[in-house]
Amino acid sequence: MNSKLRLTFCAALWYAIDDQLNVTVCPESVGGTHASRLIHKESKQLIIGPYFIDAQGKVRAADVTKLVGRLTATARHLTDPANKVYFYDMEGAIYEFGVHTLAVTKLLAKPVRGWHGKGAYTAQGCYVIANNGGHAAGKPPTKYLVQDLPKDPENVGILAQWDGKTWSIVERRQFTDVTGPGGIYGAPDDKAPLWSIGWDKRSVILKLLDGGQWNTFRIPKASHTYDPEHGYFTEWPRIREIGDGRALMTMHGMFYHFPLGFKAGATGGIRPLCSYERYVPDFCNWNGRLVIASDDCSIMANPLAGISQSNLWFGKVADLKTWGPRSGWGGVWRHDTVKAHQPSDPFLIAGFENRTLHLAHQSDTPVTFTLEIDAQGNGQWRTYKTLSVPAKGYVYHVFPKDLAAEWIRVQADKECMATAYFHYASPRDASRGSETSFAALAGPGEKAVTGILRPGKDKKLQYVTSAGYYEMDDKFAFTKGDEAKVPEIQKRNAIKQDEYRVDAASVILVNKQQRYRLPKTDPAYDTARDRCIRECESERYLMNIHGTIYEMGRQREVELIKPICTHLRQIHDFCTWRGLLVLSGTRREAQPDGRYFASADGKVGLWFGSIDDLWRLGKPTGHGGPWKATAVQSGQKSDPYLMTGYDVKTLELSHDAAQSVTFTVEVNIDHSQWGEYQQFTIPAGKTITHRFPDGFNAHWVRVTADKECKVTAQLNYE
Repeated sequence: MNSKLRLTFCAALWYAIDDQLNVTVCPESVGGTHASRLIHKESKQLIIGPYFIDAQGKVRAADVTKLVGRLTATARHLTDPANKVYFYDMEGAIYEFGVHTLAVTKLLAKPVRGWHGKGAYTAQGCYVIANNGGHAAGKPPTKYLVQDLPKDPENVGILAQWDGKTWSIVERRQFTDVTGPGGIYGAPDDKAPLWSIGWDKRSVILKLLDGGQWNTFRIPKASHTYDPEHGYFTEWPRIREIGDGRALMTMHGMFYHFPLGFKAGATGGIRPLCSYERYVPDFCNWNGRLVIASDDCSIMANPLAGISQSNLWFGKVADLKTWGPRSGWGGVWRHDTVKAHQPSDPFLIAGFENRTLHLAHQSDTPVTFTLEIDAQGNGQWRTYKTLSVPAKGYVYHVFPKDLAAEWIRVQADKECMATAYFHYASPRDASRGSETSFAALAGPGEKAVTGILRPGKDKKLQYVTSAGYYEMDDKFAFTKGDEAKVPEIQKRNAIKQDEYRVDAASVILVNKQQRYRLPKTDPAYDTARDRCIRECESERYLMNIHGTIYEMGRQREVELIKPICTHLRQIHDFCTWRGLLVLSGTRREAQPDGRYFASADGKVGLWFGSIDDLWRLGKPTGHGGPWKATAVQSGQKSDPYLMTGYDVKTLELSHDAAQSVTFTVEVNIDHSQWGEYQQFTIPAGKTITHRFPDGFNAHWVRVTADKECKVTAQLNYE
């Protein structure tokens, strides 16, 4: 809530923050986990969760024995908006509620399929709801009010609408927020558009309801850690106004500028702002600050944390530009049967500097694909280029940096099973982080103070080092801790030694019997065994491997990882605590500087910052590959080697055969299938070095040789 007096928010309790950032638990708190908010214009009340706050600050709480559930959305009423609102619950129930009387009527227990209810909004005579999960485990079958769509393995979650009499399905995909240009106040009039955001295996989905018609747009994902079909890992993509006529949209790890005038015929202006690691349940403008809620560290299946940790972030929109790069992936088709001459959904192309399109199909004859662009977002399409793809083939196209357009779409000249998938990236700062911010962190060859970290059940930070056991309080003060706690902390927080290994070629990770390879950096990391995998944001892991930190999903989908930074520091352990990122592995001579805090005896210290400071530790770089003087068989495919997230990329190929060897280089184009990038024939005794085109991106690369020999296939990422 924007207020000169206080910022209010709900968690297990209801809290208020005054303009001096003093936090109080409000006495009207009735508990619960809520995420709904609406300003009811007629009664001049803020409705946040089950609380009704009038213009004078008087608070009334609903009877939560009648208004039961985890409230996720509050929306204006279809027929009596002056006196009533709708509440939507995470389990799917819909309530009608009197804003004056606080009278509760349960309208529906669960009208449509899907679980994990999220957004709801009223516009153009419709009440629209979204959920983003499949059937909840252990829940009995439910009789729904609307017949489901034909069976489809992608029928997970739902976007549905109700006119007060009849329910209908808009789309069976996973959706979260539903809103419009009126935002927290509700639709300004009956003609105002409505927006909803969701996703499927291809990309982020942006739905537009305007003039009673639904339109679909597609946007890249910056992260795949939100993807699981249960929907629990999306707490909580939103579109929110942040003051001065501006709005932000966040979905799948990317912040976007979102135009409040987005409607049919005026769809230009969506621009990526940054990717990020922070878990963002909500955000708003308050007293000139951007405030971002968080959900940092959970204790769900996480013995490395004694207590869940979270906090609010206060800053400026401009600060977000120092977070992650404007990079992501997504497509309009992914192994989809497409009809001849039928355009795909529009896909965002504006706001990214390096843009690659991967095209593939399974037809027995060549297919010509036509790329069309909407230059201004006014619905006027023109042909940009045609690309011919050979039978059951693949081609890529790197867009020129000066191509200016808002949206792009694709169509094929014949029916086929096709993939059209985009990889976008933006340049990264090559520096390794400013000395003022990261000076306390030791380099790989320096003497360092190291130890293991754990957020304790008493909210103190536990730190076990060779110099002894310390605890830190909320004032950043160290005290000597009870040494009797150390064995239990070490048992729960032991650093595993076998999560990856290093050979002459590169780093090796194994997942589901598939080996994956990652770049190396400094040789000092060959034998180092620092903390590798840890949850630092709820349901999202960081991996610290060979001088580089990567993002990985809770379900350990190695095939979907991405690099965050190559830090070249001696980071021994890391965690989040009270909303801060904490790093151990500091220089022995480090001095307090606002980021580094030391114990009074000077024996230990730790680095503190935001998790999205990691992006500034250095853009991802490294060297390595699938083979280094490795004996291979003819036709043997190498292990996949990571390519995504790296900038300048070169490949070195050589062999020891007495005759020429032809190498086939393939790239992983959509996180599931491979396309042949290029073949290289190399004479005996020769080495070739190939630089990938500027702007070219794919997720993984692998190599095949056509003869039995010893092969070196190494990549350098600058």
